[in-house]
Amino acid sequence: MSELPRDSIFGVTVPLDSDERLLASLTPDAGVYWRSNGVMAVVFAGLAGVALVVMQQPAPWVGPLGAVLAIGLRAAYLRSEALGEVWRLTNRRMLGPAGRIVPLSSLKEVRPFFGAVQLVTQGGDKHLVKYQLDAVSVVAAITKAKAARK
Repeated sequence: MSELPRDSIFGVTVPLDSDERLLASLTPDAGVYWRSNGVMAVVFAGLAGVALVVMQQPAPWVGPLGAVLAIGLRAAYLRSEALGEVWRLTNRRMLGPAGRIVPLSSLKEVRPFFGAVQLVTQGGDKHLVKYQLDAVSVVAAITKAKAARK
């Protein structure tokens, strides 16, 4: 029985079964992380500005500036945790951060979702494989691994 490296954030180790092999490690991409936070900052800056103009505040520029600073600080603070969330695809299951285990046989749907990959199980559980550079290729790899199980 082989073992994967320890989860860098949560320190959990998930052993592989004897007939299980690692197909891919799905690591988050820093560029996608920063881009998604940038989009979020722009959207919330716009909403804050519009809200302050509608409320007839004398300095509506404060809202967008505050939104950009808040989201930028949040992104910087959470960067190491977000970029440390590695998912692993084996020939039998998806192994996620914090010891999450999603058997491929339980997957009902796998789809790209705003720079991430959403896993939906038959029981209705949802998991996100976040900040993937090529979410479409990740979906294809998971779908291929699931089809090979049948």
